[in-house]
Amino acid sequence: MLRKVLQPTAIVAILAFFFMPNLAKSNKNVTTEMVQQFQQQLDLQGADRALLNAVTNTDLKQLTLNRELFNNHNDVFSFRIKTEGITDQKSTGRCWMFAGFNIMRPAVIKKYNLSGFEFSETYLFFWDKLEKANTFLELMIENAPKDLDDREMHKLLESPVADGGWWNYFVALIEKYGVVPKEVLPETVTSEKSANFTFITDNLLRQDALELRQMVIAGAKEANLLQRKSAMLAEVYRLLVYHFGLPPTNFIWKYRDKDDKVVEKSYTPQSFYQEVVGIDLSQYVTVMDHAMHPYNKYYEINYCRNFVDQRNMNFVNLEISRLKELTLITLLDSVPVWFAADIKYDMDNKSGIMAQGIWDYPTLFRIKPDLSKKERLLTRASTPNHGMAFIGVDLVDGKPVKWLVENSWGTEVGKSGLYAMYDNWFDEYVFTIIIHQSRLPKDVLDLLKTKPTILPPWDPMMNLIP
Repeated sequence: MLRKVLQPTAIVAILAFFFMPNLAKSNKNVTTEMVQQFQQQLDLQGADRALLNAVTNTDLKQLTLNRELFNNHNDVFSFRIKTEGITDQKSTGRCWMFAGFNIMRPAVIKKYNLSGFEFSETYLFFWDKLEKANTFLELMIENAPKDLDDREMHKLLESPVADGGWWNYFVALIEKYGVVPKEVLPETVTSEKSANFTFITDNLLRQDALELRQMVIAGAKEANLLQRKSAMLAEVYRLLVYHFGLPPTNFIWKYRDKDDKVVEKSYTPQSFYQEVVGIDLSQYVTVMDHAMHPYNKYYEINYCRNFVDQRNMNFVNLEISRLKELTLITLLDSVPVWFAADIKYDMDNKSGIMAQGIWDYPTLFRIKPDLSKKERLLTRASTPNHGMAFIGVDLVDGKPVKWLVENSWGTEVGKSGLYAMYDNWFDEYVFTIIIHQSRLPKDVLDLLKTKPTILPPWDPMMNLIP
């Protein structure tokens, strides 16, 4: 009788079966032996000791500043849009709003021959909070049958009136409420430092949400729900007036231009926007490099809005090279570009440099962090968390080397409030730009005619830009 010869794979399977109990009992914890091995790998009489001393006694950014990159940097730009003044969002998450106003300010300054001008962010902030409160309560009524542990409910309950927003939030507010000059409704303590107000209002609205949910579950009529919601909003409005002041319904704008001419005229917020600004914001399109999802498609993010009756944030998804092309075309036409990026990486607030490798951690620590843009999104290591405006570019042989950025953190950071973004930083950390439809090519315009793919509210792009 012939013997059956076991194949190597079969032998491995048998051995694994017999040894499986021992594997199951293996210690998966950090053990004393492991720690001893780790320590033995250190050179505590040489290089590792020097690093220990340096890192524990020195600010890490001073220790890792890439001197070669820093020395080769200059603040010269071949093209620059003329702007006047730097705005400051203070301790709030209003960057999306400031960036929106910053792309509108240059045209107003030029049109009226002004030495400077700023819109009232407080005015828009007031209405944004009220609209977010109303949207939140309406969504609580709409989603009352869902369990509070539902993933969508988690997202909605995170922060009902968060400071952050997107371009569509900015457009919806201005189309309904208009705009006013800063002096008409100036900053308050709360408008410059909003955390306490937001904390109080968020918790009030969560309490209201539970009450409305119970009313729905108990079978309350729609009229009764709306009446109770209106009373809840009245409380929010009262708190807003306490903290931000009473928004004007009409006002007089009086200014002195560069020729020393004094002008005075009466406006409503809506008429001021139509006459002084005169831009149709609805014609601007959100273009995004969302590497998690297929390019050359149209998307919409569920619940990403501040008005209950407005459309969710929607965008065309294109590769980053196309975002740069569209940004360049717009800038060279002397129009600033609103954009959103991840500012956690490679940004020096002291020098105003935004460049890959400005902080040379890998060389110092002998590590190789190498997540791609897509991988950073998938692992939630990256998300757009700040809105700013492009106002210039430095071209060499027709190609961008670096981009000039207007921030909204005052003049004490960056280069008197401005930043130089190198082209490689744009590739990795810019996610979104806003472009007028007239500057979009046909293939992109055609995407806007397609039915958008709906993304869930926990998509990384749902995070409101603070």
